Amino acid sequence: MKEQQIKTNAMRILETAGIEYSIHEYPHQGDEAVDGVTVAALLNEAPEAVFKTLVTRGASDPAKNFYVFCIPVGCELDMKAAARAVGERSVEMLHVKELRQITGYIRGGCSPVGMKKQFPTVIQEDAMLFDRIFVSGGKVGTQIELSPEELLALIGGKYGDIVRQ
Repeated sequence: MKEQQIKTNAMRILETAGIEYSIHEYPHQGDEAVDGVTVAALLNEAPEAVFKTLVTRGASDPAKNFYVFCIPVGCELDMKAAARAVGERSVEMLHVKELRQITGYIRGGCSPVGMKKQFPTVIQEDAMLFDRIFVSGGKVGTQIELSPEELLALIGGKYGDIVRQ
């Protein structure tokens, strides 16, 4: 008998919104995060199509202004470009210890869909080059493949050039 897939909050939200997606699982140890380039290799996908979700804090009000950036797993977030994209003078990465409290997700399982609150989100504009991209499914070991346009519309996000060149 096939093991039944446990649906994450991200999956339930996508289904409620009527967004088509597919689930891809990869091997991992417990809740131990696997680096994104390795995830892409395990899925046999180009790292340019697999996106990691990064959460930052804005300088204007560090207690309230959180921003989400989705970038290809092989890239690095350009902090200045990211700040410009959200109208902040600067942003800094959220400490991993704060991630669950702020988003409801853990490191390696942070999805742009289904956080405790929908924060302003910017997706690297290269996502437009793909019909479908991969983002975390909301838990370590699970990726969701979906249309970047539908993802953007669902989360009220925007595209931007936010990676280091």
